[in-house]
Amino acid sequence: MPTYHAKVFVTLKPSILDPQGRTVERALSHLDHTNVSGVRVGKLIELTLTGERPEVEAQLADITRDVLSNPIMEDARWELEEA
Repeated sequence: MPTYHAKVFVTLKPSILDPQGRTVERALSHLDHTNVSGVRVGKLIELTLTGERPEVEAQLADITRDVLSNPIMEDARWELEEA
């Protein structure tokens, strides 16, 4: 059975305030990186899945939507490659 490596990227929706991003942005400014703005902080989750690609893609979509992200506040996308 094929094995796949998945990366799931989760970020706050643009309309949601990102206090962690603002903190990083302020820290960068204090370190004289004054040309940096719009910092947003997200999550990267990596998984290994086995099975046929169509079933793995469907499972990954379900996991991403139901477990790894909050669709009300977050956007999520995933990448899948054969291991």
